Amino acid sequence: MDSNQQLKLTQMKNFIQKLGSSTEKYGDPTLERFLIARSMDPNKAAKMFVSWQKWRASFVPLGFIPDSQVTEQLDHRKVFLQGFSKDGYPVAIVKACNHYPAKDQPQFKKFVVHMLDKIIASGVKGTEIGNEKMVAVLDLDQISYKNVEARALITGFQFLQAYYPERLKKCYILSMPWFFVSVWKMVSRFLEKATLEKIVIVTNEEEKKQFIREVGEDVLPEEYGGRANFVLIQDVVLPPLED
Repeated sequence: MDSNQQLKLTQMKNFIQKLGSSTEKYGDPTLERFLIARSMDPNKAAKMFVSWQKWRASFVPLGFIPDSQVTEQLDHRKVFLQGFSKDGYPVAIVKACNHYPAKDQPQFKKFVVHMLDKIIASGVKGTEIGNEKMVAVLDLDQISYKNVEARALITGFQFLQAYYPERLKKCYILSMPWFFVSVWKMVSRFLEKATLEKIVIVTNEEEKKQFIREVGEDVLPEEYGGRANFVLIQDVVLPPLED
């Protein structure tokens, strides 16, 4: 970290204290994610960090969302946790054809947090550093109108932007059907430029080969050109994080 970054980090910590909060439990890599997300503006980063702390305390009071609170969403068997990409990031696959619009929006939001927390925790090696990232694959193969829910996609991306800044390394979208293009255009309007830059819509053979190269055959299931089996997120048991 250069001296300018160090200065901005110090300023951010001071702003956080002025806002009546504390950075005691968090290392610099965590705070840096908020700084980057707010274009290195210490004041804006501090406000974002404090609002994240308040949200986390009220929305995730246990520190995690247990499976028992999101059983309906888990029963759809739509999210898979595949291990690590070639660059060492946990890879999650979402099969959109197994998604159905949620009757219970608060529960769906809990599911989004449950999913993101678990993906990130799976990328922690020993003690959490605070800057762990993830690779997401959104598979739109075999979706029909009954699976399409723009609100769910917007919720997922908005949670990433507001509460998981700089956690997304890359998101690949596979097999986008023609009728989904207009849906995606609408969803895109809710995404920040930095998020859009991390999204790759795979549309041809060359892009598919690149996707397989970057993610890795060892973690991709056979239907994507890899050698792995699908692993449901609820079947992945993680060791407790070391303090």
